[in-house]
Amino acid sequence: MSTVRPVAPNRATPLAATLLVAGIVLATLTEAIASTVLSLGRGDIIGDTYATPDEFAWLDIGYTTLKLIGFIAAASLVDRIEPRRLIIGATLAMGLACGLAAMTARLELLVALRIIQGFSGGVLLVGGQAILFLAYPRSRQPILQALFAMGSVVAPATIAPALQGWLLDSQSWTWIFFSVVPLALVAAGLLLIADGPMPARMAPRPFDWIGFALISVTLFCATYVLSQGSRWDWFEEPRILWLTVIGLAALLTFLGQQVLARGRGLIDATLFGSEDFCFAFIVSFVAGAALFGSAFLIPAFAVSVLAFTPTDAGQLLLPSGALFVGALLIAAFLVQVRRVAPFATVPFGILMIMAAMWMLSGSTSDSGADDMMAAILLRGFGLGFLFLSITLIAFGQLGRGNRAAGIGLFNTGRQLGGLIGVAALQTLIDHGVVANGAVLGANLSAGQPAVIERLAATTAMLTAKGMDAAAAARAAAGLIGRAVTGQSTVIAFDTAFNAVALLFVIAAPLLVAIKIGLARYAKARVARRLAKAS
Repeated sequence: MSTVRPVAPNRATPLAATLLVAGIVLATLTEAIASTVLSLGRGDIIGDTYATPDEFAWLDIGYTTLKLIGFIAAASLVDRIEPRRLIIGATLAMGLACGLAAMTARLELLVALRIIQGFSGGVLLVGGQAILFLAYPRSRQPILQALFAMGSVVAPATIAPALQGWLLDSQSWTWIFFSVVPLALVAAGLLLIADGPMPARMAPRPFDWIGFALISVTLFCATYVLSQGSRWDWFEEPRILWLTVIGLAALLTFLGQQVLARGRGLIDATLFGSEDFCFAFIVSFVAGAALFGSAFLIPAFAVSVLAFTPTDAGQLLLPSGALFVGALLIAAFLVQVRRVAPFATVPFGILMIMAAMWMLSGSTSDSGADDMMAAILLRGFGLGFLFLSITLIAFGQLGRGNRAAGIGLFNTGRQLGGLIGVAALQTLIDHGVVANGAVLGANLSAGQPAVIERLAATTAMLTAKGMDAAAAARAAAGLIGRAVTGQSTVIAFDTAFNAVALLFVIAAPLLVAIKIGLARYAKARVARRLAKAS
């Protein structure tokens, strides 16, 4: 565990404190844009780089893997480099990598730049949140963490897709990367101007290179398998099977090596002495699956089923950002001013997200933005209550020596939960489309009166528009087949929306049981200590 050097933090003026917080929030916005650039710009980038889907996948794999590695490495970097300088360096690296990415269409260079962006993003997220916890008293954390969440959670879930959709339709994908550059420069400038408050420096412990290598292999394998598994039908593809085996072996070896390290390994074992952190770390997987899973489903449904443009798909989630921010501020007010326990808002968040996903499960191919908006707004409101509470629960009781490590581990859990959630939903949709198509197709035999009538009506319409009879008959059959495929896709997405709602139905009782178990274990541990002391 790191120890604090006897260096007192600076006392900041209100202006310096404001500039510091604003700089950190803007820095997180650079990561928000970079992390979501492939969600809507995938087709445009593939076209300009002439990449195959396999080659293009490395842009996503490289970014996500290095972001996870950055989460793990950030705590050691915070101990060795003054946190504000670390964030400035990571932000400028992000801006430079995005600026270069906007000026090249060479796939190999883009992959290398995405790797730099991923590591920089992971470091600046952990470093920025650590500064807020280390430099300001606990009484001010609710509002500070709400502001931080606006850049780290709200922006990638709502604001970034809307900005990217507009840039894709009006300019090109390169402008998405260009937009990061001024943000990075402004954020770095604000952080340079802000001269405090800065936390006391930490005396670093030796870096565990063996553990770092093992966990890096694990995270790479997990990222590749989860992001590409559905596309390759999972274990039907040998490379997915082998990477799963290698990843599990590396993980087990890493855990064993951390036990043998006796407190001097890469992971700070003292984190799990906190009941609240253990609970929040487990919840982070569920929250990540809900956040990333729903953020994947809604735009995908809008584009693939409702035929929205990138701009319209991006703007679909934008209004929910206002309620997301509103819920964050309400939760911060309740905790900071009214002294409400953070646990109190968690059930409200879970219930709202469940209700929103259940409402979206009734969407059809005729649905529009207005039909979906109530559910989308409710989802944003629920996420705001959920995420701030989990953050305060996770880090509120940690000490200065292990808080950065806790933030990195929590973010790792949330990102992995998101990967698991998106992979499961993508697989559910892929299999659902095939299964639903088979069921619907089996009920559309050529001899059925309804089918004959529909074919005749469609053929007559096409013939009236100038097609010859044979071509019109073939086109009519094709149109019915396309309608079956479209309806199969709608049912598959509705099932996926229901799956996110059911996730909480299953997870909520388990989380309550885990919380009760952790509380009982903590009481038993205290009782044993008192018995030994007496």
